[in-house]
Amino acid sequence: MSHGSNLRIDPDRLWDSIMEMAKIGPGVAGGNNRQTLTDEDAEGRALFQKWCEDAGCTMGVDTMGNMFATRPGEDPDALPVYMGSHLDTQPTGGKYDGVLGVLGGLEAIRTMNDMGVKTKHPIVLTNWTNEEGTRFAPAMLASGVFAGKYAQDWAYDRVDAEGKKFGDELKRIGWVGDEEVGARKMHAMFELHIEQGPILEAEGKDIGVVTHGQGLNWLEVTIVGKESHTGSTPMHMRINAGRGLALITELVHEIAMKHQPNAVGAIGHIDVYPNSRNIIPGKVVCTVDFRSHLKEVIDAMIAEFDERALKLCADIGVEMSWEMVGTFDPPAFDEGCVEAVRNAAKELGYSHMDIVSGAGHDACWINEIYPTAMIMCPCVDGLSHNEAEEISKEWAQAGADVLLHAVLNTAEIVK
Repeated sequence: MSHGSNLRIDPDRLWDSIMEMAKIGPGVAGGNNRQTLTDEDAEGRALFQKWCEDAGCTMGVDTMGNMFATRPGEDPDALPVYMGSHLDTQPTGGKYDGVLGVLGGLEAIRTMNDMGVKTKHPIVLTNWTNEEGTRFAPAMLASGVFAGKYAQDWAYDRVDAEGKKFGDELKRIGWVGDEEVGARKMHAMFELHIEQGPILEAEGKDIGVVTHGQGLNWLEVTIVGKESHTGSTPMHMRINAGRGLALITELVHEIAMKHQPNAVGAIGHIDVYPNSRNIIPGKVVCTVDFRSHLKEVIDAMIAEFDERALKLCADIGVEMSWEMVGTFDPPAFDEGCVEAVRNAAKELGYSHMDIVSGAGHDACWINEIYPTAMIMCPCVDGLSHNEAEEISKEWAQAGADVLLHAVLNTAEIVK
């Protein structure tokens, strides 16, 4: 049911809320350091709960600390429509990553209240615990437990760099709820997020309609040569594992470029042994990261890598082997929810384009069990996970407006 393009959120109120939340756990360069299960996280949670209760919502918390603020619907038997993201940040994070999705959802509820809008389905706003995974790996941990990807006991035993356990820290900050994780049922879920990439800004689009998330495969590659003196070993007698790394690095780039669009590849983590300035490397261990929104593309990139990398290394006399150390199949978001986002952008007159999410999000896990979609807005220069991360008030408004309309169309307005 359409409710007219005149229904819009209050951009100043949304912006003020984002800036108020940013005062909690300020970074050293204008961003935020509000890592999960820290005192700052607890403070941000308390402020969020107050705002939700002031907006007439009731707050529920599960045993992973996930927060659920419920706005009642007119049909007590109708499954809720969910929206939300996360409030935790990277150690040197920005003010908008995750936060826009949570507070954009809060602003949508406030707007519904202002306009006296009633819906058939209840609406639930969520703050997922530990989306970033920077303190307790892996990322999207609590939504992963909710979706049945991880066991709660396993999640509770995750440790940070100081050896502190997730479960102990969740209890310490006072946010262990009494709800069973995953017991809640959803009609649908929508997550608003900044793009964390440069495409929307470069294309001059207000909204990204996210059709897919990226899948990934991580290959741990070991290259074995022979350590020898850099000064006294003739060039033609060297068995240089570092040279193998150089050839493979360029190969990964070439393979990813061959599989455009939306395929990427790079080598991130590298260990060189013995890592001495006057010894030719005898061993290199590195991680190749291939990603695409299509599993068949990832599989094709790995197959080409396997064939060509082994030959490249053999040709220069070094040995190479690899093993899979991480995998995540690409999610395709629910077509009905995606269409709700696309229709909302059209109705509101916002420029938009289909886009693939280059990062992982809580919505990717929820999509495996309930209909889910994502909305993205641009960020300046595609910069994220950086204190210089920036968006405009107009971009924030566009994203929250589309979220509002997509949720209302799915939750069904009651006249």
